[in-house]
Amino acid sequence: MSTRADQFIALLDNGLRALFVPPGSNRPRPAAAGAAAPLTESERRHAAGLMRVNHVGEVCAQALYAAQALSTRDEHLRKVFVDAAREEGDHLAWTASRLDELGARTSLLNPLWYAGSFVLGYAAGRSGDAVSLGFVVETEKQVEEHLAGHLERLPKNDLESRAIVASMREDEIAHGDRAREAGAAEISPLVRTAMRGVARLMTSTAYWI
Repeated sequence: MSTRADQFIALLDNGLRALFVPPGSNRPRPAAAGAAAPLTESERRHAAGLMRVNHVGEVCAQALYAAQALSTRDEHLRKVFVDAAREEGDHLAWTASRLDELGARTSLLNPLWYAGSFVLGYAAGRSGDAVSLGFVVETEKQVEEHLAGHLERLPKNDLESRAIVASMREDEIAHGDRAREAGAAEISPLVRTAMRGVARLMTSTAYWI
């Protein structure tokens, strides 16, 4: 069993890697099926903005799951959070590599996104495991909706980005399902609305900055 000091060191390492180390992936990046016409400059900029938003979402996911793993005393549940964070780490790597291919940078505000998400995740975790799992369910539901929207907004000929987003969406749905099965509680409508407001602020800002 890990000690609190071990968990803190792992948490610090997680944060530094998410923010400052080129991410690696445990799974191969989803590949596009076939070739597509080259992107125009406006399509490239639009795709880059959307993929930067998706990368920020993965930075936030690393913070949320790290905080929830730290705050629970249930070793099995801690493993659930750690495993989910590992899969989200693949998303972080995939979106970072696609941004590089599009000639774009990640968000300049990533440290802020990470810190804010960690606070939210820790607060959810300290509210009890059922509430923490309910927070996961709602987060993943909103992320899945957001990714579905991106599949509609990405250029039709950006097959590489579309393959990544489609695979990410499948993983997010699975994370939400696992949280429900683990005993998630329903979160309040007020919290749900606040989460959507924060998400809108993040996505509208990260598209540009």
